[in-house]
Amino acid sequence: MIPRRHFLRWTAAALGSVCLPRLWADEPGTYRVRRGDTLSGIARRFGVTVDALRSANGLRGDRILVGQVILIPGLRGELFHEVRAGESLSVIARRYSITVASLREANGLRDDRIYAGQRLRIPVPQTGHEEPSPFLAPVVAATIGLDIDRSRWRHIVAHHSAVNRGNAAMYDRFHREQRRMVNGLAYHFVIGNGTDSGDGVIEIGNRWLGQLDGGHVRNHAVNTSGIGICLVGNFEETRPTRRQLDSLIELIEFLRRECAAVSCRFAVHREIDRGHTVCPGRYFPTTALHRRFN
Repeated sequence: MIPRRHFLRWTAAALGSVCLPRLWADEPGTYRVRRGDTLSGIARRFGVTVDALRSANGLRGDRILVGQVILIPGLRGELFHEVRAGESLSVIARRYSITVASLREANGLRDDRIYAGQRLRIPVPQTGHEEPSPFLAPVVAATIGLDIDRSRWRHIVAHHSAVNRGNAAMYDRFHREQRRMVNGLAYHFVIGNGTDSGDGVIEIGNRWLGQLDGGHVRNHAVNTSGIGICLVGNFEETRPTRRQLDSLIELIEFLRRECAAVSCRFAVHREIDRGHTVCPGRYFPTTALHRRFN
């Protein structure tokens, strides 16, 4: 949990001027709004409707902000990947555990030539389980190619940010610059509330992609063995949104089924660092989630 007294002043100054890192902007299935972008322009770029963008991101109108992360709903079972300088089709195919041939077919390519900035559709291999929602699909795709030691992850710990807005990139900068964390963002995942990322959008942190220890609790053993999930919001004052809770439940179910030890247990921050925090707040449905997962 980010200390509220330190974060409020910092975030007020940072919201309008942060130079956001590209880590989350480049996650498959998402797009970070740039100066001059409009919702209709983004929809045309990705071949989706404006209504689909609004629905996927919990938007009531067409207002978007520079730096905001927009979830791009792909075709059934597909995601998008933006080609980076130096990447080849074979590199991208290995990342998602698919074949070069399937990548060519999904994008109508006659050969292996691609260019930086090009958007490629990624056909997601079926896992035998119900197809993930648009919010979980990028997590599934990014996790497919990771070398995960299931026996390591024995805890999933839920947090709130203790402030009413923000996203993974903003918290990453705060943790690097104010908390002096070498690995940045303390959590493995951040779930947006519709302010600076879409309502229910799951942002993937560097610690998950690199399978690194968390920095989200005082207890070192739990940081080593616990996956940290932060929901944007101050749940001492308000409740999580319905979409945040739906994404949290789907994310926990996926992590326990595909990535964690059989004995993996769900907890909230205050249960790990007893007496040090109220995180994730009085309005977080702790009892209901324990009933579901433990």
